This record gives sequence, structure tokens and C-alpha cells, in this order.
Amino acid sequence: MPNTAPTKPEMTEAQRAYEAKRAAKAGMSLDKWLDLKRREKAAEQKAADKETKPPKKPGLLSRLIERGHKPLKKS
Repeated sequence: MPNTAPTKPEMTEAQRAYEAKRAAKAGMSLDKWLDLKRREKAAEQKAADKETKPPKKPGLLSRLIERGHKPLKKS
């Protein structure tokens, strides 16, 4: 059975021409330029995913020390 899942459309001719100009300005081939852009985008996504993780719960010793710094409650 052929894969019928929708795939991301390729660039239009205008987009390809624009990227070719940018690649030429950077002194690279179009394929090398697009690969570089793909890697940079993946790195940014990975960094963004890393930043959104919740903070780690303090360890046992850290919690005990923090508790020791709090004043005692008077009944």
C-alpha cells in the first residue's frame, strides 16, 4: 500500500530563487545553504524544548537545609 500521508510541500520557484540568492551571497551552494538552515532550525527547536522543562525538585539535603533555616512555629 503506498504512503498517502500528506507531506510538506517543496519550495515554490520564487522561494527557491530567493534562497539561491541568499546562498550565493553567503558563498555556498543552495543545497549546503538549505542543509545549514535545517540544522539551525533543529538546534533552535531543541533549545526551546530544553527551556520549557519544569524545574527539578530540590534534593533531600537541600530541602532539609531550607527547612532548618525557617523559624520555629510557636504554638
